[in-house]
Amino acid sequence: MNAFIDRVQAWAELIGPNIYLQAAAIAVAFILFGKIAIFVLGKTVAKIVSRSKTRIDDDVLALSHRPIFVSFVLVGLAMATRRLEMPASPEFITLGILRTIAIFVWYSLFSGVLDLIFAAIRRRRMAGMLQAGMLPLLSTVLRVFLIVLAVYFVFLAWDINVTAWVASAGIVGLALSFAARDTLSNLFAGVSIAADAPYKTGDFIILESGERGMVTHIGLRSTRILTRDDVEITVPNGVIGNSKIINEAGGPSARHRIRTAVGVAYGSDIDQVIETLAGIADEHEEVCKTPEPRVRFRRFGDSSLEFELLCWIDRPVDRGRVSHELNCALYRAFQRENIQIPFPQRDLHVRSMPAIES
Repeated sequence: MNAFIDRVQAWAELIGPNIYLQAAAIAVAFILFGKIAIFVLGKTVAKIVSRSKTRIDDDVLALSHRPIFVSFVLVGLAMATRRLEMPASPEFITLGILRTIAIFVWYSLFSGVLDLIFAAIRRRRMAGMLQAGMLPLLSTVLRVFLIVLAVYFVFLAWDINVTAWVASAGIVGLALSFAARDTLSNLFAGVSIAADAPYKTGDFIILESGERGMVTHIGLRSTRILTRDDVEITVPNGVIGNSKIINEAGGPSARHRIRTAVGVAYGSDIDQVIETLAGIADEHEEVCKTPEPRVRFRRFGDSSLEFELLCWIDRPVDRGRVSHELNCALYRAFQRENIQIPFPQRDLHVRSMPAIES
């Protein structure tokens, strides 16, 4: 690097002995170099990337024009500053400002590239590579990493000792980890939920405590669930990460199975019962035809023959209403077909007890 600086200054001395004129020539030369670099990018490199099937490389190239040109300008100004042979303090401040500007210019470029990448992932719905709930987390982590990296280079630009800051940050981090143990537990559980994706926004889940509702938001600290009573429940991710969760919309399909159990009196025609139950499911518009509804004779109960109607619906949110409608239709059909639903029966045998003498 020093050899390059010496060579540039040797070229500048060909203009004349005036150091201000030499500094101005160096700055103008690097501005011209920047213009040439942008011209080459626009004509040659742009033709190469335009042959690809994706648009993201064209967008990255368009974003890089300004940082590359500004970098040439800043390098030229830094060379000119060194050629002016300023006192140590003004030269250090000037070079520090130029380096800081360069760092923020390139930070903006990499931040824009991240935006393009995540926009392409969302647009193409690359669910096989990244779960939808993982995208915000990964975006946040990468942006924090960029910020930390930019701050690190700013420290280097101003010759600030980074070792002491890192040691101080470690001590502070250790103290905060003990003070915010529960919060960190929720954060790590949120990362685990985002990576493992046991459920996603819009799924109907049942908590181990019995609450059932639709997931409306998955954050790093907590998950929000909206119940059928329009009551929002906020559950810390640490609780969810250590408990059993039933996802009614999980599996290969979002369909939900409804089980309707009913008992009929002993002596009933079981073929008539099966046909009646199957007809009730076939007549309902919201019961899926595939998989087809099924009727099963489950067991011989104490007071009844126990049957179960199994059918599928498209959305778990409709479970309560469809179950209500099936039960109503079942009761009307049994009345129409004279199929009895028996009451529980118990036989009571009373023994005669000998009279107690007074």
